[in-house]
Amino acid sequence: MTKKTSRKPKRNYLKNEPEVFWYLNAKKEKLWGYRYRYYDSIGKRREKSKQGLASENIAIRGLLEVKTDLVNGNIVRVDNANMTVSEWLDVWYETYHGDWEITSHIQRRDAIENQMKPLLGKYKLSSLTRSEYRRSYINELLKSFSSGSVALFHQLFRTAVNAAVEDEIIPRNRFNGIKIPDADKIGKENFLTVGELKNFLFDVKQLENITNYTATLVLAYTGLRKGELQGLTWKDVDETKGSIAVNCTRDKHGQRTPKTKQSYRTILVDPIVLAQLKSYKAWCKQLKFSYGGHLKDDDFIFLSHQSGKPISDETINSSFNRVIKKTGMEKNITPHGLRHTHATILISQKIPLNTIANRLGNTPEMILNVYGHSFKELEEELVVAFGNALSV
Repeated sequence: MTKKTSRKPKRNYLKNEPEVFWYLNAKKEKLWGYRYRYYDSIGKRREKSKQGLASENIAIRGLLEVKTDLVNGNIVRVDNANMTVSEWLDVWYETYHGDWEITSHIQRRDAIENQMKPLLGKYKLSSLTRSEYRRSYINELLKSFSSGSVALFHQLFRTAVNAAVEDEIIPRNRFNGIKIPDADKIGKENFLTVGELKNFLFDVKQLENITNYTATLVLAYTGLRKGELQGLTWKDVDETKGSIAVNCTRDKHGQRTPKTKQSYRTILVDPIVLAQLKSYKAWCKQLKFSYGGHLKDDDFIFLSHQSGKPISDETINSSFNRVIKKTGMEKNITPHGLRHTHATILISQKIPLNTIANRLGNTPEMILNVYGHSFKELEEELVVAFGNALSV
């Protein structure tokens, strides 16, 4: 019996557009395509082709886009036009993961394997549309995760796409500006007003041990990140100058250098904080002595009363959760929420942007990006105040 072999459909090239062709598929439908040969950046002959297009105009438009990219020097974009999201994520991870902090490394690796690749891996990076992205990624994630978590996964994917733009594989990031339902609301609730902060500090002092209260007080009065707080040692506290220096961060992955170069900083602190730290230091000396040790300048400040060892990464979170549960507090404030609280109070007091950025260990651009709504409200107040001044 003779084996039946499939024949490729005959391509009929146009005389006026020799790279454009039409053909009949198995159903005798007329479809279009294009085929264009060029040389890549190292002089190797390459070919870019596409078929299955519905009309001659679509084929010609696609061919012109390829030619335009090549004329403009966008050879990399043409070479990688068929790259899938999964393939790019592999390239991105392998190329850049050595530059990432360990927490960012783990966070991005897990998101790539558990969210990005399963939901978006099959799509071509260059042709993934906003609607496909929302339907296949955002909407699917919202079925299993909170809005806050989905907002994080969205940000991580945008970071990966931004890297593809920088590598000139695609011209722009079309996923910017996508809003996650309720995510903005959740972010805005993770801070306290001045009155709420006073009540929260009072409750923590009454309900928690001295370590948890001292840590909460420092977070509230400094705006430190939780990891920076856990990385503080006694030599970082200068009672004479009334300051605290941030030189490292510590979490469940261990001790390491701060998040960014801006994170290295020395900030002035309120006498209330210095007085509490002085009292707490005396308590730590007694605690260390009870375990047969002595307190040293390079010891981490915050110790567990149960072991005399540095507090774990979950200690402060657990403390906050207990206080919230016992008091019936409406807002689920987190340690990072006290950082937001510190920033918004400073903004409300009309503290200059650069001063706030330096204190928090951020760039001014980052502060504007995160707290832009607060500056907008302040600007509106200034407009009213200026008008009132002239009307007197």
